[in-house]
Amino acid sequence: MNWIGIGTLLAFFGVALGAFGAHALQDRVEPHLLEIFKTSTHYFMIHSIALVLFGLFRAKKNWSGWCFLMGILIFSGSLYTIVFTGARAFGAITPIGGVLFMAGWIGFAFEAGKRGSPG
Repeated sequence: MNWIGIGTLLAFFGVALGAFGAHALQDRVEPHLLEIFKTSTHYFMIHSIALVLFGLFRAKKNWSGWCFLMGILIFSGSLYTIVFTGARAFGAITPIGGVLFMAGWIGFAFEAGKRGSPG
């Protein structure tokens, strides 16, 4: 899987979403929904960069990359859905995305630990 390509493409969309939130949503949604949007975009960007780093690391196992990707889709996707539709029921799946993020970081740490320090 090309995690660098996926991560950089997602980072592009993260920047675009952040700009959209800052300029188009500021006067159109309630302040608490704008905060939800900002949180979603923040985690979207962090984990897009995590995918790039994971791709540069060239881990032998891809499950951490999949956890980061699915975490972005579920965590950020559910929060964006809440902001745009008001369907708060999607908040029930948001923690699944958070757990996937944590699993991705644990897996990444495990792979890094197996490799040892550089040099």
